[in-house]
Amino acid sequence: MQNNMKKAFRQRLLRFFEFDPETGKTSSFRKPGFFSFIPFLAVGTTSLLWFLVRVIPKPSRATYPCMKVAMPLAYSFITWLVTMTASVLIFKKALTHFRNNRYKYAFLFLLIGIMISAGTLIYQAVPSAAMTSSGIGLFVDPLGPNVPIGTPKGVYPGRVVWIYDPDATNKNCTNSSHSDAYWLPKNCDQAVVDKMFSNGIKSLTGKETHAEAWDAVFRYFNINHGKGDTGYVSGETLFIKINAVTAWSGAEPDGEMPSYKEIEYDTSPQAIMALLRQLVNQAGIPQQYIYIGDPMCDIWNTLYDYFYAEFPNIKYASKRNVTNRTKITASTVKGITYSDKGTVMGEDTETNYFFTAMMDADYLLNVPVMKGHRWGGVTFFAKNHFGSNTCPEGSWRLHEGLMRTVENGPVRTGYRLYRVFVDLMACKYLGGNTLLYYMDALWSTSYEHQKPQKYQTPPFNNDWTSSLMFSLDPVAIESVCLDIMQKEFTEEDLGANPPRYTFVQWEGVDDYLHQAASSEWWPEGITYDPDNSGTPISSLGVHEHWNNTVDMQYSRNLATGEGIELIKIFTGATAVEENAPDNTLEVFPNPVTTHAIIRFHLDKNTTVKLEAYSLDGKRIQTLLDEPMKAGDHSIEWYPGNQKGICILKLSIKGYPLPQEYLKKIEVM
Repeated sequence: MQNNMKKAFRQRLLRFFEFDPETGKTSSFRKPGFFSFIPFLAVGTTSLLWFLVRVIPKPSRATYPCMKVAMPLAYSFITWLVTMTASVLIFKKALTHFRNNRYKYAFLFLLIGIMISAGTLIYQAVPSAAMTSSGIGLFVDPLGPNVPIGTPKGVYPGRVVWIYDPDATNKNCTNSSHSDAYWLPKNCDQAVVDKMFSNGIKSLTGKETHAEAWDAVFRYFNINHGKGDTGYVSGETLFIKINAVTAWSGAEPDGEMPSYKEIEYDTSPQAIMALLRQLVNQAGIPQQYIYIGDPMCDIWNTLYDYFYAEFPNIKYASKRNVTNRTKITASTVKGITYSDKGTVMGEDTETNYFFTAMMDADYLLNVPVMKGHRWGGVTFFAKNHFGSNTCPEGSWRLHEGLMRTVENGPVRTGYRLYRVFVDLMACKYLGGNTLLYYMDALWSTSYEHQKPQKYQTPPFNNDWTSSLMFSLDPVAIESVCLDIMQKEFTEEDLGANPPRYTFVQWEGVDDYLHQAASSEWWPEGITYDPDNSGTPISSLGVHEHWNNTVDMQYSRNLATGEGIELIKIFTGATAVEENAPDNTLEVFPNPVTTHAIIRFHLDKNTTVKLEAYSLDGKRIQTLLDEPMKAGDHSIEWYPGNQKGICILKLSIKGYPLPQEYLKKIEVM
């Protein structure tokens, strides 16, 4: 038995060592055949030389696709060369000690050699970072924070309004079945969402009434589209593009969602209802001139029944024969010419065509949801238009213009690569015809085909996102949404329910925003002209990243540049700058132009003091300091020459403990 074990051990040693046939002692390492190294040496040497020749003269070439292939090969070759050379020298040292019977030193060197060799093998065996959702670590913009590029758009250029109210959603919603899904009225308070929309549209335009706010939106659009300084004209049509990807295969015959359908986050009915009520009741658009739908998909009855009860004359669009839907047809006129000219996504197909109802609309409203995406990194406004074309097989061709082009394949990381999002944002029938950018972030998720997930970071603190976002700048609002998601999804957790992915952290995930903002970031050989007009597109908006994840401020907030201005209206959120519940202290409008209405509620008779402070803590004005009765109260406030951000402080006496509430406002 013992002899057999010795024989087996010797056979294993023969794989690695040469033995002297006369003495039986090891004489040298067994060398592999020379020809087995030729392919490896050729590929490694070529990759290293190619990388050095191309990148050293011009470091920005490190982001080129060919360099993305050559770099890992070159790095692997260098790592192998250095570590294997070191391990061979150490193994030879160990062999010398063995021959001289210095076994303690021999085993020490042998152990060191094994550890170095194992490290090399492990390094080579680790999958490419491009194959994971997290890429190569946390995202870093090459420009850094608060470095705006592009031309800001909007009534207030670069403005994005973020409305957050945790009361909008039911924290106890499970999304475990259709009986407890996010879209149900019990899980989303329509009255709260309506109020959020009201604050958002007025803050976006700086107007005091809804009618004035919508008139400002329409006038801004028409002035910038050569229609003159005019508002909405009766008879003009408006198409609302929602996200309804769960109905991609159709809702035939009657629009009912099958009970087996998995819950995935599509546009929530409450966000759309708030929009419809504003358009019809405040902006004055007759129902029959409004289309709503996701052209490539359908509208489930979970949406249709909810809307139809209040707005029966709106046209609920479908390309299929679904009960009570308005059928839309494909146009025979090409709607877009992709600027890669077939070099990235192949030849033209039906993805170049849109539906007539959308192309003929005088205005487009794009209402996506805030999600990560395993192909594009994110799916916001631009990605939502993958559902606008007429191709029966879907938008698979367009996926070749995303970051990941093949299912579970490598990612096209880096900058100055063709990005199909830019064409969609600029196309005259899509982004070029968009009246308002309105993000449904009542819920959110890190992966496009899963149910909503709670955010752990402030102001959410293990709750749903409960937010609505507004802007007239398509680049700015996508930049802010990206910052919000990158703040939250920093570590992959596949064991969570649902899993937490980090697609939003991919290197170059904002490449399309750089390119949409400035032609300086366009790839070599690419000129964006989706309308085939012969004239390259100009800047579509302004892009930058906020200063940090705590203050969440942009260059206009900091008065350091003319980039993004983020107006945050957080109701009931735990925050240093404001903590007032919405029924305790309200300000309309916010931002304030000439004057504002301040409302507050008292549970009992008490003494009230209401003061305005600057951000540096100086008291600007005392508005109230007197006893008041229980109930609702309102006063008018005229800030005078005061400009910028200030804090309203409501101090209430007469309770078991004094109460203080803060509300941040902006005076224009």
